[in-house]
Amino acid sequence: MNELNLNVSRADQQAASVNKVVRNTYTLLSMTLFFSALCAVATMALGFGQGAGLLMIIGGFVMSFVVRATAESSKGILAVFVFAGLMGGGLGPTLSAYLAVYSNGAAIIAQALGGTGLIFLSLSGYALTTGRNFNFLGGFLATGMMVMLVAMIANIFFQIPAMSLAISGAVIMLMSGFILYDTSRIVNGGERNYIMATISLYLSIFNLFIHLLNLIAALTGRE
Repeated sequence: MNELNLNVSRADQQAASVNKVVRNTYTLLSMTLFFSALCAVATMALGFGQGAGLLMIIGGFVMSFVVRATAESSKGILAVFVFAGLMGGGLGPTLSAYLAVYSNGAAIIAQALGGTGLIFLSLSGYALTTGRNFNFLGGFLATGMMVMLVAMIANIFFQIPAMSLAISGAVIMLMSGFILYDTSRIVNGGERNYIMATISLYLSIFNLFIHLLNLIAALTGRE
């Protein structure tokens, strides 16, 4: 009986630990996404150019390594907001470009934002409520990202519109897979650090939005 009670107690403790990570992750994710949006609006209002935006995005990716290095300390919180600010600020000039180039630019951005929210909430909600383990996706997703990076670099030189659309479609599928994978790791105790969980989900959402934006603009954009 004592052994049974001990097992129940451990199960309760594990469930409480997972619930805490889930709660902290989604709270921090919401805050960083909101901060990113504010930074994007700020760089749009200040008229930052594409060059400045690119530098901020590069700075954001560099900062992501700082976040991972400090995730076990309180410095990780500050680092993740700096990361989110740079990524959001870097996105601002891209959004300004869509508004300037396309007559329906605002609608394209709204559709991409809505589509990103719908995909994330649906997939993450599914993984949260079912508790299914999607660890089997890890190898496929890692390989897929390597292939996509090579394809993106190649398309910088070839500039093939159809290839760009194919890449965006593939990245959308990969980011959807990462959302399932990362959420599953949180729910099943594979990820205990909510800062690490936050940055993983943030990057999936960010890339999902960027490539939805490209795809929607190509299909519905009016210059």
